[in-house]
Amino acid sequence: MFDNLQRQSELLRMEYEFEKATYLEAVQRAPMNGDVAEGDCWYPIRLGNTSYNIANQLVIDVFYDGAKPEASGSDFEPGKIVNFFSFENGKMRVLNYNCVVSRIQEFHMEVAVSAPALMALQHLTSRTKIGVLLGIDDYSYQVMQHSLRQVKGRNDEGFVALRSVLLGEQQPSFRDLHYAPMPWLNASQNAAVGKVLNARETAIVHGPPGTGKTTTLVEAISETLKRETQVLVCAPSNAAVDWISEQLYRRGISVLRIGNPLRINDVMMQCSYEYRYANHPDYLELFGVRNTIREMKSRPRLGDKEHNQIRKLQHREMELEVKIREELFATSGVIACTLIGSANRLLERRRFGTVFIDEAAQALEAACWTAILKADRVIFAGDHQQLPPTIKCIEAAREGLDKTLMQKVVKSKPSCVTLLDVQYRMNRDIMDFSSRHFYHGKLKADPTVADRLVSPIDTALMWLDTSQCDFGEQQSRSLSRSNQEEAKLVMKTLMDYVKLIGMEHLLREQTDFGIISPYKAQVRLLRKYLKNNKMLKPLRHQITVNTVDGFQGQERDVILISMVRDNASGQIGFLNDLRRMNVAITRARMKLILFGNAETLSKTKFYERLVEYVQERGDFVQVQGLPTEEAAAH
Repeated sequence: MFDNLQRQSELLRMEYEFEKATYLEAVQRAPMNGDVAEGDCWYPIRLGNTSYNIANQLVIDVFYDGAKPEASGSDFEPGKIVNFFSFENGKMRVLNYNCVVSRIQEFHMEVAVSAPALMALQHLTSRTKIGVLLGIDDYSYQVMQHSLRQVKGRNDEGFVALRSVLLGEQQPSFRDLHYAPMPWLNASQNAAVGKVLNARETAIVHGPPGTGKTTTLVEAISETLKRETQVLVCAPSNAAVDWISEQLYRRGISVLRIGNPLRINDVMMQCSYEYRYANHPDYLELFGVRNTIREMKSRPRLGDKEHNQIRKLQHREMELEVKIREELFATSGVIACTLIGSANRLLERRRFGTVFIDEAAQALEAACWTAILKADRVIFAGDHQQLPPTIKCIEAAREGLDKTLMQKVVKSKPSCVTLLDVQYRMNRDIMDFSSRHFYHGKLKADPTVADRLVSPIDTALMWLDTSQCDFGEQQSRSLSRSNQEEAKLVMKTLMDYVKLIGMEHLLREQTDFGIISPYKAQVRLLRKYLKNNKMLKPLRHQITVNTVDGFQGQERDVILISMVRDNASGQIGFLNDLRRMNVAITRARMKLILFGNAETLSKTKFYERLVEYVQERGDFVQVQGLPTEEAAAH
């Protein structure tokens, strides 16, 4: 049992070393001369004004100050760690300060900095050009390694039983509590809630695309709170935590959101610990006490009387801090944070009856243990047939780092699992291929969506086969791939589709579109073409272009997928991750249009079957010739 934990620790170390080496390589390849505006690096940059953000953190405006590339795209996101750098004496020097992105908009971002970091930056910019690049989150690795050690070391009876079910041969056990089914849930959703309530150690809500996993999980948490005073709700990403927290908040459940305010969205900011702390009735007194202490300490000479007064004020400061903190926790039914965030000092020595882990199929096992260590039982929710955890080291993934704890429990403890089997998103022709390949044909389309189309003259499925076109693929400097002619074909097809359905109809019905590619370079190219396309301008706010990962958890009326790969050898790289393609396909509500070289892709069995399925159930069109330049910028 512990061999697995030791192996996880080794694989984590491998992933960390790979990420560190990749970072150092990025540092080495950053040119001393010339402009760079890649996803992970800007050089040169210009610093702007300093101010304080909503979380009362010192931030500075950062502008990319070089030549703007035609196709822009960035891996910089709010909450990401960045480092500033310069070139001195022919060598790159990275400032030893981890800073955090607060906001970003194309070539301008706001970065949270410490006072020492700001001083170092201002000194540096007075004599040389500087740049900024993505940094490494050492803290997360440290937390996960510490959690794995704790899991092995714990010997209290309750946790040992839970650990034995999750890792060992012990089978899960269930109570026989009465649960009255909710009329607004379907049979499988009610079964999932019932299993959650009766599980002594663990239960799994397996939610394929569009099956109402969040609805079911909210109901399960609400019902659990009728039996427990407080639960911990976690997810691997801040976006996922905010999403489930928002649904709980709208249900009327008191949520206390723990985490870095820079990584919490605007809706949930009012539930953040910092916001609620600052708005507590006793905070004004605490603020006054702190100011008085600071003012007194700044005086040149203090006598015994002043020292005694300061001690009394510090005692009162501590009393108020504890009072506010405990009242915030006592009045919150749900404590919400990321899995790594459950190691926050605010949660030290706090235990919960139940921890719910949403999107558990995207979470590293060690991250899950960080939260599980705080609870007597764990409920997983997610879909192991969709996106896996993001792992950069291919060898670590191949050796098992990408196998999640939820995935292992699904396989070894099937009695814990409830499959949600009715989906409310997709036309049945879009759904059926995914159902057959990933869910043993068990999914059913609810009658309200089964035959839904954008227009009566439309169909649900289309593949534009570029086998006869000799498009060819290109590899970028960052090793991502693009296919310029296929990108033009995507734009031409979208324009033709708009003409077929009618611009007025699409605007009136607010029909939304998603353009997806597994490759960032292709996404940047598609965004460039969309930006330059005059005909599609009225629909621009209804069209989103992103990677598969960027569309996780989202849906659109119409989805267009650019596969990119076009070669004689059948090499498809990223497309071999079939779970990613499952995500891409199942984002579509009413129309799915696939673009790709069927000969290249069909050398892989999955895509051969997908081609056959579209030929059977949709429109399979062989494209002849190259699209014109007008297709990209009509």
